[in-house]
Amino acid sequence: MRALAVRAFRAAPELVEVPDPVVEPGRILVKVAAAGLNPVDWLIADGMLEGMAPHVFPLVLGRDFAGTVTEVGHGVTRFAVGDAVFGQACGAAIGQGSYAQYVSASEDAPLALAPTSVPLVRAAALPTAGMTATQILEALALPQGASLLLVGAAGGVGSCLTQLAAARGVRVLAAVRGPEHARMAGLGAAVTLDTVARDLAPAVRELHPDGVDALVDLASGTRDGFAARAALVRPGGTALSSLHQEDPARAPRGVEVVGFEMSPRGDMLTDLARSVDGGRLRIVVEAEVPLEQGAAAVARNRAGGARGRTVIVP
Repeated sequence: MRALAVRAFRAAPELVEVPDPVVEPGRILVKVAAAGLNPVDWLIADGMLEGMAPHVFPLVLGRDFAGTVTEVGHGVTRFAVGDAVFGQACGAAIGQGSYAQYVSASEDAPLALAPTSVPLVRAAALPTAGMTATQILEALALPQGASLLLVGAAGGVGSCLTQLAAARGVRVLAAVRGPEHARMAGLGAAVTLDTVARDLAPAVRELHPDGVDALVDLASGTRDGFAARAALVRPGGTALSSLHQEDPARAPRGVEVVGFEMSPRGDMLTDLARSVDGGRLRIVVEAEVPLEQGAAAVARNRAGGARGRTVIVP
């Protein structure tokens, strides 16, 4: 089958031919409709987990996918041939990813029946972004009417989190780069702050002189950047970093700083599918890219500035 892979850590992704996955007991074989592109995909290809877990080469990129079950292994009871599913590919070794025509997944992996109201290609964008947004909201436990400053709101996780938080009555201040007011308002943001047009700190302080109740920072890649944004949170509030830039020693007085790590679960995917089918969650896809152009899509993702999600179609 065709797949997008790297032949060594930090090598450029390329289109390769690899053997079709073999269905084993407890696993299913899925014909991939699309794979969702996440930054962690190329970070893993760069060696983020080198020495921490076994890898296979060529290392096929990707975790998120949606597709149709074509074969089930012995003992599988949750899924049947013909089921439309979405979730994450988890193999015995890293490198048996979803940027491919077929993927093998454990029945016990983060996997669920796909939403029925959207095409499978679109559903492929949801697993990591949706589960991350769900667990961030669970971790913050914000009451109705609370204020949430969301930095990086235009990306995949941010788009989901904006919708889920707004649905709970949270006032979302969406910090984005560029004129995204109409789109973010359509997702439920109460305020959109263009950090290109104006510095973030004075804009937030003008709206919330005493500080916001919580910060979710999906974009700061440095401790200095996160610390500056955490200073916009009121005493007693919470500042959360998805990029592990939190430093308790630099936390503003009375502000709890949290480093977030998502733990995928199949039940969250089921809930997300229900939210999509119930019209409570819209999947924002920026681009659908054929597998042959996957390497260029990965390069664009590295450069940052995503609006919504990119899916790779084999």
